[in-house]
Amino acid sequence: MSPPLTDAQLDELFESIPVLAGRPRQLQELSGGLTNRNVKVTTPDGIYVARCTDTATNMLGIDRDREHYNTKAAAEAGVGAQVIDYRPDVGILLLSYLEGQTLCNEDFQRPEIVAKAASAVRALHSGPRFQGRFDMFERQPTYLKTVMDNGFRLPRDYLDHADTFDEIARVLRATDQTTVPCNNDLLAGNFIEDGDRMWLIDYEYSGNNDPCFELGNTWCETGMSTDQLDDYVTAYYGRRLRHKIARAHLQGVVGKYGWTLWGCIQNGSSAIEFDFWEWAMERYEGAVAEFNGPNLARLLDDVRADD
Repeated sequence: MSPPLTDAQLDELFESIPVLAGRPRQLQELSGGLTNRNVKVTTPDGIYVARCTDTATNMLGIDRDREHYNTKAAAEAGVGAQVIDYRPDVGILLLSYLEGQTLCNEDFQRPEIVAKAASAVRALHSGPRFQGRFDMFERQPTYLKTVMDNGFRLPRDYLDHADTFDEIARVLRATDQTTVPCNNDLLAGNFIEDGDRMWLIDYEYSGNNDPCFELGNTWCETGMSTDQLDDYVTAYYGRRLRHKIARAHLQGVVGKYGWTLWGCIQNGSSAIEFDFWEWAMERYEGAVAEFNGPNLARLLDDVRADD
């Protein structure tokens, strides 16, 4: 991966973007990006966020044209930032700046946040259809091939759980194949709260997917309890549905197992200073605990239930 652009180089690139060209600009690094650099750009005429990506390599299967299309669709759904400009040749997606508080895991311990998050996710899922699809049962084998082909470090017993992963896939696919426009990466930092409004950001992994993957992935990434997952899924559907809660739970576990490989790829290839191996192992250990735990058979049965 090539080294990140300096502020001077980035500022020079901004001169080629009409809304920024020839205007005084103040640049401020925004935290949180693990596959790109996010920069707040303040001008006399407006405030923007530039999502800056490395166009030289792409081991993570990110489709930037799809991200652009789906970001516009999320804005149309009323939960995403407006797209101001898109320059794939230099790896810049320029967005409107969203005022508000970026959430952290602790915020999801508050019932009102769980309810507001469910409402925002439901709005996204009810919005315009996205471009492309995202299915962790398809993405995981692709990530695994990338890991193996490049000789990246992998948890020693990772492949021992392939049969369990495949069994969950079989049951989930047999019971429901509904897809909706999903962000697929709604960790706490991708929620922005502005009063009564909740924004959803970062559509790198977006695509049409099982809505329960979205719910289960957020449950895992934000550290919510299983009781809070129950509340989250119930708030999303408007009533308690045992099969949907079980489905979200299983999709959350599937996400942990698949995203483990994302961390392995980043650990072996990223120039970003971050402990991707620790990140991967945290998810892997969580997935293994669920695969080997006492609740798996019950969850697979509950997914087949009518209520």
